[in-house]
Amino acid sequence: MSWVMSHEPVVRLGLFAGVFILMAIWEFVAPRRELKVAKGPRWFANLGIMVLSTLVVRVIFPTAAVGMALVAADRGWGLFNNLDLTPVVAIVASVFILDLFIYLQHVMFHAVPALWRLHMVHHADVDFDVTTGLRFHPVEIVLSMVIKLAAVAVLGPPAVAVIIFEVVLNATAIFNHGNVRLPAVVDRVLRWIVVTPDMHRVHHSVKLAETNSNFGFNLPWWDRLLGTYRDQPGDGHEAMAIGLSQYQDRPGQSLPWLLALPFFGRAQTRP
Repeated sequence: MSWVMSHEPVVRLGLFAGVFILMAIWEFVAPRRELKVAKGPRWFANLGIMVLSTLVVRVIFPTAAVGMALVAADRGWGLFNNLDLTPVVAIVASVFILDLFIYLQHVMFHAVPALWRLHMVHHADVDFDVTTGLRFHPVEIVLSMVIKLAAVAVLGPPAVAVIIFEVVLNATAIFNHGNVRLPAVVDRVLRWIVVTPDMHRVHHSVKLAETNSNFGFNLPWWDRLLGTYRDQPGDGHEAMAIGLSQYQDRPGQSLPWLLALPFFGRAQTRP
């Protein structure tokens, strides 16, 4: 664990790059669906907004959630800093509870109109592939970080647990947005352990009832336990429409358009 702490940037970047490249190759060799938009301009916009969001967060929160975990440990803040638990139990429990926080945050970004306007940037993508999992408005990323910092202060997780959680979450978010096909039997088993691409693709449907389901990014259990799980899209994975109904006629989406969408876009989601 000490090696992870001392090599945090390398671990984060290495796993991110490895999973991204693997999924991009898998999509190229065996795509699940035909894409509606050429990859070049779309990937430029999606990766561009990811880079911009990352830079904004690094400027505003230099040490981010890991730094908050270290401060909480030093000052005795949070639940786990006041319980007599073994390090392994504290780490495992922290990862699970942080994942529940992310699930609840995701539900909130769908339920609150002002937050939904920010989250529309993620859902307006008319295709679903590895870059969709990186496409979030910088303001949403900043608000998400504020919520995460508050969660870390209240929970008091070990700093290494925060690193593990964030690294795994980034990797699974790339994986479950992949335009890839898993054998049906593998998908059925795997979605009891982790959110699979077929499970999360339902969440990107233009149909409101399907959009408001399968909120998990990493662990699939919260959807099942809290009644937001949907097994398959009604129109099937090949035929289902991806994105928002009001932007089906605008498949070309530039970086400036994505940045302006929360402030000038139409927020309706019903077909």
